[in-house]
Amino acid sequence: MSGKVTSNDHASYTTTGIKRSRNDSVGNRVTVILGAQWGDEGKGKVVDLLATESDIICRCQGGNNAGHTVVVDGKEYDFHLLPSGIINTKAVSFIGNGVVIHLPGLFEEAEKNEKKGLKDWDKRLIISDRAHIVFDFHQSVDGLQEVQRQAQEGKNIGTTKKGIGPTYSTKAARTGLRICDLLADFSDFSSRFKNLAYQYQSMFPSLVIDVEGQLKKLKDYTERIRPMVRDGIYFMYEALHGGQKKILVEGANAALLDIDFGTYPFVTSSNCTVGGVCTGLGIPPQNIGEVYGVVKAYTTRVGIGAFPTEQKNDIGDLLQSRGHEVGVTTGRKRRCGWLDLVILRYANMINGFTALALTKLDILDVLSEIKIGTAYKLNGKRIPYFPANQEILNRVEVEYETFPGWKTDTTRARKWDDLPLKAQNYIRFIETQVGVPIKWVGVGKSRESMIQLF
Repeated sequence: MSGKVTSNDHASYTTTGIKRSRNDSVGNRVTVILGAQWGDEGKGKVVDLLATESDIICRCQGGNNAGHTVVVDGKEYDFHLLPSGIINTKAVSFIGNGVVIHLPGLFEEAEKNEKKGLKDWDKRLIISDRAHIVFDFHQSVDGLQEVQRQAQEGKNIGTTKKGIGPTYSTKAARTGLRICDLLADFSDFSSRFKNLAYQYQSMFPSLVIDVEGQLKKLKDYTERIRPMVRDGIYFMYEALHGGQKKILVEGANAALLDIDFGTYPFVTSSNCTVGGVCTGLGIPPQNIGEVYGVVKAYTTRVGIGAFPTEQKNDIGDLLQSRGHEVGVTTGRKRRCGWLDLVILRYANMINGFTALALTKLDILDVLSEIKIGTAYKLNGKRIPYFPANQEILNRVEVEYETFPGWKTDTTRARKWDDLPLKAQNYIRFIETQVGVPIKWVGVGKSRESMIQLF
């Protein structure tokens, strides 16, 4: 047999007789939930909805700089590093290789949530052995770098000071240490840890590191995490191909904070768009299924950086106070403005959303007039793209579409027909303009407050 023979069932046979089929070998497809703005869109709520019927819930990037709030039975849980699906006692939660892990932060977070009712989390958490470790000195360096930026440039990036950026930097510089290193030869790990610590001390003379103290703590964590650690690539391969499973991926941060596609340099240090799912879990693109973008009914942003639809006025103050817009991780007040469809279309170009979840619609209930940013103008001309350069983005003029407010309490709405017609029009306009259907509309904090449209 020479060459390649194709049959009618879309399978192909190589010269060795091995059947290759695009249909048979894909395995399970993962459902992905991603932020479509600058974060804080309410991803935790959507994860919580889908986690109840999932077998595995994964985190693929970021670290404890993320903050997801989930309300269950009147109790409010805050997650930063743990997948917020950890609440589901029937599912496995997985922290992938793309995540950077601060071990003290992981256990502290778990203990806080244990007090609220989280049980046996350690029995259903799996950690990839390839995940990089955030050390205490990374967090110190994060703070020092921000002080340095402020002194040199008169502005900082506005990081969470959780050590995420410095950890990804050491990962890229190939001086980082991973979970597999911690669980292997501890003397070799200690030597590499010391080299990295001294390297940072030479860069930052004021940096004080208790090297032996930190190593002792890390050794103590070794046996606590050992039962949770797996070869993450093999774990995901088995999950995809070892029988039917529902797998959910919980994105942290958001499209406009992506290291490549966000409002650089005011971004996070990882890829929080769909490509980060493949690299952060070690799975092929063919295993990506539904991609849900989470969108707030208005726009918020923590920290500095361009924000074309920001409202530095009574409207912004109203959105901030009604929406309780304070960062889960930082405690900083979020800047607020009108919904910006330019950034949603841009996020969709990158991620290819199959549907959207629109959250916090109820925050707009009291407004008599609501605006949506529909296009950007630069030097009087409409531009069809989202500018990469921050100075240009700061100069764009936003075109708005104005809608009458519905002036009705939507928090008791549980189905589409319960929403006022003016609210329905607002939602349908977003759908049409972005070209992606809206699958959920959120009108409150609880699970019951997410209205499913299809």
